[in-house]
Order: sequence, then C-alpha cells, then structure tokens
Amino acid sequence: MRVLIVTAGSWGDVAPYTGLGVRLRAAGHDVVLATHERFEPAVTAHGLGFRPLPVDPRAELASERGQGLARAVAAPVELARIVTMAAAFMPRLTDGVADAVRQGADVLLSSTVTEPVCSALGEGLRLPAIGLPLQPLHPTSAFPPMMTGLRSFGPYGNRLATHALWAATDRIFAPAVAGLRRELGLPSRRWAGPLGLPRDRTVLHGFSPRIVPRPADWPDGHRVCGYWWPPTPPGWRPDPRLVDFLDSGPPPVFAGFGSCVTAEADRLSELLAAALRRAKVRGIVQAGWSGLHAEGDDLITVQEVPHAWLFPRTAAVVHHAGAGTTAAGLRAGIPAVPVPVQLDQHFWAARLARLGVAPAPLRLQRVTAERLAAAITTATRDPALRARSRLLAAHLAREDGAQPVLDTLERLA
Repeated sequence: MRVLIVTAGSWGDVAPYTGLGVRLRAAGHDVVLATHERFEPAVTAHGLGFRPLPVDPRAELASERGQGLARAVAAPVELARIVTMAAAFMPRLTDGVADAVRQGADVLLSSTVTEPVCSALGEGLRLPAIGLPLQPLHPTSAFPPMMTGLRSFGPYGNRLATHALWAATDRIFAPAVAGLRRELGLPSRRWAGPLGLPRDRTVLHGFSPRIVPRPADWPDGHRVCGYWWPPTPPGWRPDPRLVDFLDSGPPPVFAGFGSCVTAEADRLSELLAAALRRAKVRGIVQAGWSGLHAEGDDLITVQEVPHAWLFPRTAAVVHHAGAGTTAAGLRAGIPAVPVPVQLDQHFWAARLARLGVAPAPLRLQRVTAERLAAAITTATRDPALRARSRLLAAHLAREDGAQPVLDTLERLA
C-alpha cells in the first residue's frame, strides 16, 4: 500500500513515525512522511519518501508567541497562548497537508495536530484515515486532561475537563477545517466527536499500555499499541570526545530539554551546571534547540546523540518530559528527573512519578538549582527507583508497538 504518514510539530513529534515508517517499509509498504522541511534529511536518511509541510516549528517556538507559551505558569494561560499561536499558522499548515495528500496515497496515518485535517481529506477523497497520536487525548474518567498533569478532578470531572479542553482547542482547527470541507464539497459535520472527528474512527496510540493502560471508557476503535522507536541514523558514530568522557568516570547524568526553546538559555545552562555540581555527579548537557552549554572537568556539552545509544550509559536523565524523551528514558531502564515546560509534558512528568521511576516533577518556570540537585540525588541514589526502572524496561523490550499498525493496514489491503 501507499502509506502517507502526516505529522507536524517538533522533532519529538516526528521521530517515532520514522521508526514506524521503517517498519512498515520493511513489510513491503511504500511509505512517505509529510512533515516540516527542516526534518527532510532525518526522514530520507532511512529510505522513506518525503513531502514538505510549511511552518518552521523552531522559529514558531522562538517567536514572541512561542516564548509567551514557554513562560506560562498556569494551565488556562498556557491554553490561551497555544490557541493564539497555533491559530496563526493553522491555515498554512492545512493547505500544506492538503497538497501533500493530493499527491497520492492509499491510506492516511496522522498525528494529533494533523488528524482533523487528514480526517476531512480522507472523507472527501475517500481514503482511509487513521489517527496515530503519541498521547492519550480522548476524554476519560481515568485521568485528567494532559495539560493539568498532576491534578485529578474525579471520574466525572476528568471527562468534563477534557471535553472543555477540546472545545477550547477546537478554535485552532475549526476555521481551516471548515474551509477545507467546503472546498471538498463536504457538509459541515454536526454530529461528531472532539474536534469534529468521527466517533467511530480508528485510533492507534504510540505508547505502551504498561505506561498508560487503555481506559475502559474509550471507544472500541481506540487501541494502545506500544512505542514506535526511532531508528539510529545510518552510519552514525559517537563523537570520540563523548566516548572519552563516558570512559573516564562513573556513569554521568544527562540533562537536556530537546526541542524546547527558551530565551534564557544562559540562565538555564548555569542552573543545570550548578545543580549537577551540587549533586556531586558528572553531567552531559545536550544543547537542543535552546543552545544550552556547560563545560568543566565533570561536564560536557553534546549536540544530537541518539537516546537509544546514550541513555543506557547514564545514571539518570533530567529532561522536559516530552513524549519521546520520556519513552527513551523508560526504554533505557534509568530513573528520570522530569522538569516539564508545557503541553503534554506535565502529564508524562506526573506519570513517571506515579510509576515509581522518578521523584516529583519540578516545573521549569519554578525550578531552582537546590531543588534540582536534590531531585538528581534521589534519582541516582534511590535503589527502588532504579529497580522499578529496570523492571519497566524489561516489559517494554517485549512489546511490539508497530505490529498493530501493520495488522490494521493488512486488513485494509
């Protein structure tokens, strides 16, 4: 089959689909990934086709709107800023997705951000459209909405709060999707689920049921498959300087914030260095999109390094609790120190603590070197955290998250 995977966002919103794409391609499917132009080399390196989407996610996060989102300290403020930022580029993104889909496909697989657009295109062009979210977003009584993270509102309150969040988020997609439906000659959708999506659609979630069990009150078509692991770039070799650092002492602590962009990179770099020194551990700081930097006798800065290679060589991982980095840490079987910044990161940070593989989350906007050092000390010295981390990693090693997607495609074929 000609499979088109459509995703938008940061690298963490793209990387898992490269792993899934490689697996689908090995099974004989013709796989093309449509996403932002800055990720083209990382996609095509694995033999996958590529179709460009507009918008530069790093530029958006570095903009005044994006920095306002990063500084938000309350969920309502964060949501309002998300709506403002995303609504500004959604018409361009919708046009780009439509162009990519019209180049041809037998089935559409779409991420959370692109699913409302792909659903309309699938209906209009008579193509199967399957959602592939990396987060549990559908309303449920089992846990609160993603952005609230720690606080549960009770079974009824959790569902009500998620529906309210969907209603607010609908302002991002509704105008562009309504215009697309008119262009496709489709009626306005009156009876539908969140974001106008069909209630009976197939949704295959790219995370482990060991980490987030499937809620009993989800629709029948919603499955939790397991993780889709990003492949290591062909021909990749570690920097000799990094290898020498790893060999020169005990396992260090990794600290990185991935695709998060902050205008206070110097301050955050100093805070990380101070916390690592206070905790008396060696540290590897990843520059990421913010350009973090810390050097010293027991500190080194790295650029992009595959998490699957690096994390098993560390004692703990300090990170922003993005879905991809969270999964990589769990796979490596090492404790985490979650420092969430925005969006679904609050949910994953709380989940790590609840699973017993991390101390309580420290929100970036309020973290201090003292509190971070204390959390690092707990993560590196608490044997219960390490034992639980290894146990979960063993379970994840036995899962095959791509197989349910393959099975679904086979049924369609």
